[in-house]
Amino acid sequence: MSTKIIKLLKLGRMRYDPCLQLQNQLSEKLKTCNSNHIGYLVIVEHEPVYTIGIRKQNYKPDLEKKLTKLGAEFKYSNRGGLITFHGPGQLIAYPIINLKYFKSSVRWYVQNLEYTILNLCKEEYNLNANTSSNTGVWIDNEKICAIGIRCTRYITTHGLALNCNTDLSWFNHIVPCGLHDKGVTSLSLLLKTNLNVDDVLPLFLKHFGRTFQCDFVSNNI
Repeated sequence: MSTKIIKLLKLGRMRYDPCLQLQNQLSEKLKTCNSNHIGYLVIVEHEPVYTIGIRKQNYKPDLEKKLTKLGAEFKYSNRGGLITFHGPGQLIAYPIINLKYFKSSVRWYVQNLEYTILNLCKEEYNLNANTSSNTGVWIDNEKICAIGIRCTRYITTHGLALNCNTDLSWFNHIVPCGLHDKGVTSLSLLLKTNLNVDDVLPLFLKHFGRTFQCDFVSNNI
């Protein structure tokens, strides 16, 4: 039976920086909160943005100029992982949670994010999703969900990006997550029907709640 309560924040469309600022504010709340406050789940669609994780040493100086000419923002981030794209049609989920109320293991946490998407794909859409040595969720050789997180004092930030009806052409200008021999895909492309974030979100929340054994309450900012 679910006993953990997480506050759900649905933000709609938002630029990357204000959302990152909100993540930082919420994570600081968890670090200083004296009550049994478990955390938040932030759901958002970003305006087009390329983000780079902490492994950024291999990127050339002209990359930012090239990508911003496409009409997207370009942001450095303190999450794990390499470069990726976020934009409309992507279900972005940022769990800001205290792992001490779940399991004090970053590996366990990442695996459970993967399990959430695996089960969603398999049970709701009959897609043969899988994991590999590369973090994320895959359909054959194409990534459908990217995962990049940060964990400080067992408080998590950042999270996952599930391609629902994302314009995948944005990925043509980068090597997503630094994987030269891999592709990207979306639910809409695989199922040959238009599935937007609002269509997928209730199913995502169902599987997240099941995997992490939690319930949600709506929260206003």
